[in-house]
Amino acid sequence: MVCCALPVVFMLPLVAQAGIKQVSPGAYTPPAYEALRLGNVKPTGWLKRQLQIMRKGSSGHLDEYYSKIKNDNGWLGGRGDGWEETPYWLDGALPLAYLLDDAVLKDKVLRYVNWTMDHQRKSGYFGPLTNAEITRQVDIDAAHAAEGEDWWPKMVMLKVLQQYYSATEDKRVIKFMSRYFRYQLEALKVAPVGKWTEWAQSRGAENVMMAQWLYSITEDDYLLELAETIEQQSFPWTTWFGNRDWVINTTTYRNNTQWMNRHAVNVAMGLKAPAVNYQRTGKQEYLQHLRTGWQDLMTIHGLPMGIFSGDEDLNGNDPTQGVELCAIVEAMYSLENISAITGDVFYMDALEKMAFNALPTQTTDDYNEKQYFQVANQLQISKGVFNFSLPFDREMCNVLGARSGYTCCLANMHQGWTKYTSHLWYQTSGKGVAALEYGPCVMTAEVGKKHRDVTITEVTDYPFNEEIRFQIAIKKETEFPLQLRIPAWCNEAVILLNGQPLRKDKGGQIITIEREWQDKDELTLQLPMTITTGTWGRNASAVERGPLVYALKLEERWVKDADPTEGAYYSVYPTGDWNFALRRNDIRHAADSMKVTKQRPLDSSFVWNLKHAPLEITAKAKKIPSWQVMNGVAYQPPTDREGFYKGKVDTVMHNITLVPYGFTKVRVVAFPVVP
Repeated sequence: MVCCALPVVFMLPLVAQAGIKQVSPGAYTPPAYEALRLGNVKPTGWLKRQLQIMRKGSSGHLDEYYSKIKNDNGWLGGRGDGWEETPYWLDGALPLAYLLDDAVLKDKVLRYVNWTMDHQRKSGYFGPLTNAEITRQVDIDAAHAAEGEDWWPKMVMLKVLQQYYSATEDKRVIKFMSRYFRYQLEALKVAPVGKWTEWAQSRGAENVMMAQWLYSITEDDYLLELAETIEQQSFPWTTWFGNRDWVINTTTYRNNTQWMNRHAVNVAMGLKAPAVNYQRTGKQEYLQHLRTGWQDLMTIHGLPMGIFSGDEDLNGNDPTQGVELCAIVEAMYSLENISAITGDVFYMDALEKMAFNALPTQTTDDYNEKQYFQVANQLQISKGVFNFSLPFDREMCNVLGARSGYTCCLANMHQGWTKYTSHLWYQTSGKGVAALEYGPCVMTAEVGKKHRDVTITEVTDYPFNEEIRFQIAIKKETEFPLQLRIPAWCNEAVILLNGQPLRKDKGGQIITIEREWQDKDELTLQLPMTITTGTWGRNASAVERGPLVYALKLEERWVKDADPTEGAYYSVYPTGDWNFALRRNDIRHAADSMKVTKQRPLDSSFVWNLKHAPLEITAKAKKIPSWQVMNGVAYQPPTDREGFYKGKVDTVMHNITLVPYGFTKVRVVAFPVVP
């Protein structure tokens, strides 16, 4: 039974909750876009620099110094970690190895991949040796599935193996997964998804997705039966997102009773469930449930940087709320899969906003330390309880430290940039390619009726400039469709072919350019970016331009310290004034009243920090003297129903500087508005 503080209708058995009947194989709907093989997209420019930093830092070396992974690892046959953290790390380290074509890192991650496949049990069961196997020499088969261990860590390892197959097409993966899924179909009768923990029950969509991925290759009908069984035994996210009772209840209680359904990481993983279920059943209403759920989440819990609050629970839209790093990378992965399945620009836009704003701010320059929770309006990074739903007695949720808060994020943060990179391009059903997200890279694929190899070099500093150039390299002229996403924030895109005007297109759609492409053709996409503002919690206003959200530029004072339990960490404090409000007229006419300037070009030293912020926006502002930090939190000033602060405001006008949110550590992003 699902554990949730919800109306009685949700306390029915899981089969009834899911509201999904058994489906025939013919109902399976292929995704709108197919992922390219891992490694077919190679990062360049600032994006390659980001991945190189990760390789040099914790992403490439976590197993060398983090004791839980380093010591006697269960995923290498030892008695150590057999839970989620090793697969979490591999889920980012493995794609990183293939994206950078790094032989050393490949050898490192393949030790775990090969041990896992080489030590699959005769029944199909896999994973670290269980207590029953070690102490009583039990053979784990479907009849004795209860002697196994939790389904959840295996779900993560299946994602690792799927990516390994994408990179290598090693047929062992297909055989391995087929054996395991046949075992699981029978084993779930004895040991259902929620037997050991609610983690597996709340995250069953991860397992469903992998079974359906294998079905897309083998077309074995039992895989759809398995997917249906797992869905029925898991949290019914599809129903919850659609009927709205669930999201209303997430706004009520903050206690230890039935909290798993509002845990932000669970929600981030559950986001993909309606799209995954649509793929299996072809039922369009599931896509409407998804849209309803996402819009409800962002209305009630949304923060300006493109992610819902979750510290750890969903916790409202006040700008003083935080979000867990795991929730960001998991929500990105869900949006990547939702985008491929649905082909909906809405989710592609949401993904890029999350990636360019929420993701980069939460780790240090060397990618060795992280914040467990970041805060939207974050006026200090320090020990404290802040306004979190899970503050911790040791008060370490907000600081920048490798082991601060829970260490799940230390292991899981590596998939954010790597999977974003690997999902920049997709294959289309018309033997073409589609650029659904943007960033500097080189993509190779087979296109056209004769499956000719094409290489497209994407030359751009996006999202820091407005122009993307696609340089075509192909041995013989070939006709194929090239699809491009025009973001909804772009009023009108301009497309040039070989320097000559080709067409103009409105935002919020995917366009198709089908022609006979020739070697050295160059397609240029111009996406004019206009300064706009959006309204968020407490009637606060945030400044945006294109996919970037902007925050007050505050100089930073870093302090290093150590906690007896959680080790070394950094606190960060602002220097200078911060308690500014934006004027009503400037908010209404942001494009006229604010000015963007370029500060520095991107180069090989690029990193997401204040020193390297390539863009700035200048704006007029006034101070609110009474707006002060209390217990580490800058609680938002009250507003009237028109959205304005009516208390005392200084008369002096100030010129303030805003920089892209992702380059900040301390900041104001949600500004009060004054008349």
